Amino acid sequence: MTVSHPRPASSAILERDGRFLLIRRINPPSADLFAFPGGRGEPGETPADTAMREFFEETGIPVREPELFATYDLKTESEGGDILSHFFLSVFLVQADEDIEAVAADDAADPGWYTVDEIRALPVPPSVLECAERLAARVAKG
Repeated sequence: MTVSHPRPASSAILERDGRFLLIRRINPPSADLFAFPGGRGEPGETPADTAMREFFEETGIPVREPELFATYDLKTESEGGDILSHFFLSVFLVQADEDIEAVAADDAADPGWYTVDEIRALPVPPSVLECAERLAARVAKG
């Protein structure tokens, strides 16, 4: 088994009226899965900067006020145990102007607004479902 140092990645959660903005990933490691907009960090970027840049690149929506919500150590392994990809993912809650519509760009497709129940029925990474359920529970508590 190879040892790998995780690469930084960030994603951002934008919620409007109980719905979360998801995009369908075009490229690996999560190709064809629905996820929060995000991607790999660039040299010298903070995780929050990465989240805001990637969100804008993938949706055309400028976001602000990133608040760290969750972190994940994500590894993809081959059947033989070799690590194919390894990311340390920082997930941020963000704010944006309500009147800006998402337009898929960069390595994203099919942007849409989904409730937690709808997300449960979509092909999503486990981290996306966990974050959505945690946020929905937080809103339900008031």
